[in-house]
Amino acid sequence: MKKLFTTLSNIWKIEDLRVRITNTLLFLLIYRVGSFIVLPGVNAAALHSEKAKEGLVGLLNMFAGGSFSRSSIFALGVMPYISASIVLQLLGIAVPYFIKLQKEGESGRNKLNQWTRYLTIVITALQAVGYLRSQVTPDTMLLPNPYFTVLNVFVLTAGTLFVMWLGEKITDKGIGNGISLIIMTGIIAELPSAFLVEFQSRTGGAGGLITFIVEIVALLGVVMFTILIVQGTRKIAVQYAKRIVGNKQYGGVRQYIPLKVNAAGVMPIIFAQALMFIPATVSQFFPNASSNSALIALSNPNSWEHNLTFGILIILFTYFYTAITVNPNQMADDMKKNGGFIPGVKPGKSTADYIDAVISKITLPGSIFLAIIAIVPAFASMVGVSSMFARFFGGTSLIILVGVVLDTLQQIESHLLMRHYDGLMKTGRIKGRSSIPTAAGATPPVI
Repeated sequence: MKKLFTTLSNIWKIEDLRVRITNTLLFLLIYRVGSFIVLPGVNAAALHSEKAKEGLVGLLNMFAGGSFSRSSIFALGVMPYISASIVLQLLGIAVPYFIKLQKEGESGRNKLNQWTRYLTIVITALQAVGYLRSQVTPDTMLLPNPYFTVLNVFVLTAGTLFVMWLGEKITDKGIGNGISLIIMTGIIAELPSAFLVEFQSRTGGAGGLITFIVEIVALLGVVMFTILIVQGTRKIAVQYAKRIVGNKQYGGVRQYIPLKVNAAGVMPIIFAQALMFIPATVSQFFPNASSNSALIALSNPNSWEHNLTFGILIILFTYFYTAITVNPNQMADDMKKNGGFIPGVKPGKSTADYIDAVISKITLPGSIFLAIIAIVPAFASMVGVSSMFARFFGGTSLIILVGVVLDTLQQIESHLLMRHYDGLMKTGRIKGRSSIPTAAGATPPVI
């Protein structure tokens, strides 16, 4: 306990760190206040918030911190920006123009960021129309159409752009990745209510207090397992040749390339979840297909068919996303230019093949463990855990929470160590996701 108070005192002593943490909290407070401001022309008292609790809509509502179900001006959150970032990242491996931008260094990244903002506006406008038609019922509208739709398309688009601006300000003047922190804030905002609902249901007779304590212990175990997956690395030794410049000697030391066991992060789960909602969508648009037993099984998140397919998709997408974000050829070229080599491996193509083989080997267990984490909420629901609380037992939300917290703590620890204070841990150092090697010029995922 004394170590904790000493660390907090050291953090407060560093003026730059104190200002950054304060700025971050204030920006996040602005975001949370805005999430309760209802769209103009919407009757807040008549909203049907229960519609946004299950399926893909429930997932989006959790990421938006409940703004989705409240018809807030921030209802779409940062998800359009995430979608735009993913699209630009995929274009960066197929379209020559974007491939060229990725190789132009800082100027290329600035242009890619500008393209991401433009694409965010387009995606947000399209999603805003779909949101107003599907989530805002006629009985909640206080203004006539099409005036209501046109007005709120502009409001929702402006809201998403403002949230995106807040995220960039947090990154520049705060601590941690702004977009990631906004998503994490939305997820954590749903945790107290889910915790309370589960506690009341258990103490009210469905299992008792002992069952609730067992659930908390199981949750802590899953969190620890997730931390191991997020932090797991395979180090490849790299030797640099000695160079003598004037009277000084450079190089001649051994360093390591830390290859992440889970280099793809949470993106494979997001891609797989998007595909797993297709059967339910098909059954809605084609009523005759709703009686198909295969569609029924795939649409049921607690069925073994759904979870097996979900797990296989996660494994496949993990390999796919790792292949487009980690570039062994570029890593080998960079080592060769800087006079580095892997002991026992020839520079150039042999080095690239060796790195690629190592990545392939560590990606398999990483993808399997990621699939296990993703389907844990389904097993939690099967044993009686409420659907709201079960979401925190794994899946997208837990991996985002663990990754963002580790990244933020790593930045705080870096500030402490630069000022010659002790780190946040007695032994070792906190590692975030920033050590993931990406393709040349590629923008790492924001979540």
